[in-house]
Amino acid sequence: MTERQEQVAPDAVMTRIGQVVMLHHAGDREEARQRFLTLWAEIGEDGDPLHRCTLAHYMADAQDDPADELAWDLRALTAAEELTDDRLARHDGTVAVRALYPSLHLNLAADYVKLGRAEAARTHLRRARRASATLADDGYGNGVRAAIGRLELRLGEDGAEGGR
Repeated sequence: MTERQEQVAPDAVMTRIGQVVMLHHAGDREEARQRFLTLWAEIGEDGDPLHRCTLAHYMADAQDDPADELAWDLRALTAAEELTDDRLARHDGTVAVRALYPSLHLNLAADYVKLGRAEAARTHLRRARRASATLADDGYGNGVRAAIGRLELRLGEDGAEGGR
């Protein structure tokens, strides 16, 4: 019974991350950033990779400095790469976590564009495009694929930023 309860019990950390995401989307960027940092300190550098991935992914969006945004997006990708199939199997979000890879790479590509590092941007953009095959044909998947396409057009074939 305990194992079943763990599977259906809400994940308190994910719930708290979601609450901060709502705060950020409501426009309170600074407060969201502070709450994300508090959660990050609680989770720790060696905490649950799912929690670290999710938190870092959203924390990147709350950054003002493109270098800080890149650092958080890199943390998100590193944590995602630490997730094991066993860990994913214990969460209902298996598909959602795997579907995060296109977005993680897309975010990194956008970060590198902001920092004027077009070749690094193109590398992550190619990874985002390859990973997008895992996305469902739904609003989220179509939105991520469209954003990949827009950034591909923006970068152009020679890797230089163009078309602004």
